Amino acid sequence: MEFRYQDIVPWGRSFDEYLGMFDLSEDDLARDIVGIGDGPASFNSLMHQRGTPIVSVDPIYRYSEAELRQRIQKTYEDVIAQARQNQDKFVWTHISSVDELAEIRMQAMDAFCRDFESGKQQGRYIDASLPNLPFPDGRFDLVLSAHLLFFYSANRDLVFHLNAVRELLRIGTEVRIFPIVDVNSNPSPFLSPVVDELKKDGIICAVECVPYHFQKTGNEMLRLRAC
Repeated sequence: MEFRYQDIVPWGRSFDEYLGMFDLSEDDLARDIVGIGDGPASFNSLMHQRGTPIVSVDPIYRYSEAELRQRIQKTYEDVIAQARQNQDKFVWTHISSVDELAEIRMQAMDAFCRDFESGKQQGRYIDASLPNLPFPDGRFDLVLSAHLLFFYSANRDLVFHLNAVRELLRIGTEVRIFPIVDVNSNPSPFLSPVVDELKKDGIICAVECVPYHFQKTGNEMLRLRAC
């Protein structure tokens, strides 16, 4: 079986998963961070509780909390059903079962929903989408993008990926993208072409292993910095 999505779906990861996916240290967490395509993840909410607020960007932030909860519930049923059919694509170590996966994800997305309305008023959740972001050049120190670029290779083409990554580099000093495989754990066909073009722009590109390992082939991130 394969995962099949008509388009990008709202599906959020937990704070601890973000730490592992991006290999974030305490020094990293003290930086000026923006998450692009964060969706209903709980990372922003927990960072706010820690006293180090960050900014999250996603087009789904145009909706209300009630509307987001409805969209999440619809997504939940589809994603969990597909996860049960594709259990062979995952490493069931830190997450032991599909039921535990469902619980972790729903806890994270509930934390997001409870924080959303106040966070939006505070300017922590911004309705925008790649490849055009409403920030000045160099606005952030660290740009994170999880489960969007390369992950949805079947839904977004090479031109989108290249324009999107260049936009991330425009607004931030350092960019980390996770994972670099698609929804079915296959290498993204866009990774090498994007890296080749970025190197021509003088960007330092590195593929690095991270502590987070759930997809069988998905334990690497792309780290980008200008020379």
